[in-house]
Amino acid sequence: MKIKLDENLGERGRQLFAAAGHDVATVGDRGLAGAVDRRVIEVCGDERRCLVTLYLDFSNPFVFPPEPYAGIAVLRPRRTTPDELYATVATLIAALGRSSIEGKLWTVERHRIREYLPEEESPDE
Repeated sequence: MKIKLDENLGERGRQLFAAAGHDVATVGDRGLAGAVDRRVIEVCGDERRCLVTLYLDFSNPFVFPPEPYAGIAVLRPRRTTPDELYATVATLIAALGRSSIEGKLWTVERHRIREYLPEEESPDE
């Protein structure tokens, strides 16, 4: 899978995804460090890369609906320690081996993933 790591994940995050066989790029690779969220997600869409980030702004499906993208994964470690962060990354990597994130929004915690499911319209609407 093609992954775009946001600037808050660092080289260790890149190494973990690459070791799992993913094609990894970072926002820094494209000179997007500090770019506005809208620009970051546009580039992810253009490149067909799943965005992996710690920024909660991307967890709002009304602002960033996941359907047109290769996926959005928002990491939510319980504590702000490197061990907790990389355990959360490991949860995501394992899930990517089992399921597709294409067009989906996942909120990833250390031992679980919550998937945003849009409300389906009823047939009468």
